[in-house]
Amino acid sequence: MSQFALLGSRRFAPFFWTQALAAFNDSAFRNAMVMLAAFQMGLSDHDVGLYTNLAPALFILPFFLLSASAGQLAEKFEKTRIIRYVKLFEIAAMVLAAYGFITHHLVLLLIVLFMMGVHSTVFGPIKYAILPQALKQSELVGGNGLVEMGTQMAILIGMTAGNLLMLMVGVGPHLSAALTIGVAVIGYLISRRIPPAPATAPDLTFNWNPLTETAQVLRITREDRAVFNAVLGISWFWFFGTVLVAQLPLYTRINLGGDGTVNTLVLTLFSIGTGVGSLMCEKMSGKRVEIGLVPLGAFGLTAFGVDLFLARPGAAAVRGMDWLAFLQAAGSWRIVLDLTLIGVFAGFYVVPLFAFVQSRAPSSRLSRVIAGNNILNALLIVLASLFGLTLERLGVSAAHIFLAAALLNVLVAAYIFTLVPEFLMRFITWVLVNTLYRIRVDGMTNLPEEGPALLVCNHVSFMDPLILMANLRRPTRFVMYYKIFKIPLLHFVFKTAKAIPIAGQKEDPAVLQQAFDAVDAALADGEVVCIFPEGGLTKDGDIAPFRAGVEKILARRPVPVVPMALRGLWGSVWSRRDSMLRRARLPRRFRARVELVLDVPRPAEEANAAVLEDRVRVLRGEMA
Repeated sequence: MSQFALLGSRRFAPFFWTQALAAFNDSAFRNAMVMLAAFQMGLSDHDVGLYTNLAPALFILPFFLLSASAGQLAEKFEKTRIIRYVKLFEIAAMVLAAYGFITHHLVLLLIVLFMMGVHSTVFGPIKYAILPQALKQSELVGGNGLVEMGTQMAILIGMTAGNLLMLMVGVGPHLSAALTIGVAVIGYLISRRIPPAPATAPDLTFNWNPLTETAQVLRITREDRAVFNAVLGISWFWFFGTVLVAQLPLYTRINLGGDGTVNTLVLTLFSIGTGVGSLMCEKMSGKRVEIGLVPLGAFGLTAFGVDLFLARPGAAAVRGMDWLAFLQAAGSWRIVLDLTLIGVFAGFYVVPLFAFVQSRAPSSRLSRVIAGNNILNALLIVLASLFGLTLERLGVSAAHIFLAAALLNVLVAAYIFTLVPEFLMRFITWVLVNTLYRIRVDGMTNLPEEGPALLVCNHVSFMDPLILMANLRRPTRFVMYYKIFKIPLLHFVFKTAKAIPIAGQKEDPAVLQQAFDAVDAALADGEVVCIFPEGGLTKDGDIAPFRAGVEKILARRPVPVVPMALRGLWGSVWSRRDSMLRRARLPRRFRARVELVLDVPRPAEEANAAVLEDRVRVLRGEMA
């Protein structure tokens, strides 16, 4: 099912439109306020600068003060009820904003801006914690992609609407007031259609002290190193995006020689690119939480960030061009492509990280982890503003600030991927498998979403573990021949994936016993373990008899068993065809069409080597 089908589902659609309208209203209000201060009130440049610089600080302040408390609320109480209270709060804030717009009361508007910061702070942990409750595991990436796309488009449209309406002579404040109140009311009415999302930690004792709770939330966020580094990656995305967006007005005016319409165009390109990249994640990841896309996204951010600098490092020869004249100027389409692709790779980067946090963090703590993420996001946004401001004061141009951010991205990405090799391992696996094969998966819903399980599969090629690793939606421990485990380059992948090396009884009894102990320990911890019961690669394409090791594992630890079969691998690259048959070497098939089929789980008492072998033969297309 396509991710767009979710937009017709009640368990997702009302939430999607509620959050999109919230993002629209926030953007429309903020931009209308800036336009009012800058162009409608006759303020001095000093006063305009004071208000425009104070505004971001007021909006971001609640994220530091209230994120931890918001995380507690989202876990202790039913989420849809909180969403409705938040939307009522938004309506009240927009009524105050309407009075501020019409009376040109900037102090009141700054108070409303702080209120909207509170609104976003409380809504944030719910926004991402509700998705795992509403969506299936296979829908998580697609749902996050839709939310990210909807948010980007809503912000863009809200910015445009806020700017245009407020600049309408005589009626701008009234139209802006009507728009923001109307959108807030519509958002509340839609929010009433969101299905219930039960509390994940109803017995949580609420801590009213924001300082101690902030420390507690950050401690919870750091408990799982992989989750914490994913959070750091998300926060870095906000740093990079803040630096980029903050420099675009100067870059547009000086380097591109454009007017305000060109500034709107470049913001539009970045937003559309991010939306497209977010939507592409589901297709590229095969509906799995594929963190292998994160290094690809990081590479693209740097590559096209550097090229954006190289495309126009100096000042433009002509000033004051509108968007059409800019597009017709020499070299402009390279800049258009760079800005769009920075957005696309930003989508590849951030959507899998959000989905990873949602799938890996315990449900009883996910809202607080998201709250911790929001705190770190706010901190990195402030640091990004200081970073850009400091370089500006030192005389660094906007184009060179882009270059600095793109190069700094290399160091940050390398740091994160060094701390959590799983990101790089998944990237290598994703590239190898998607380069060599075209894979279709059938029956993935038969893989239990939680708890221990033993997977058994036929063994056709040296790439089997990588193919399964790239397509199974749960992290899986593979039992593999110790000599394959030690293959250069792939050894890093297998070790990072916590594969379990095994040897024959005659080769190394100690390694064999250690493998059985490791399998039992993994199953005891609720993990998924995959074995190839044939004991080696097929020599002729047929399935060899299953050995009794599977029975030994189940006797020691009875767990559900999922039979699986790989089809179409025989004769592909890395299979043993030709050499083992001692026939003339024919070219092995590149980009072979491969199928992975999963059967329904079987209880341990109904599974033995013979039964499982027969079932895998049937799945592979042979009659037992």
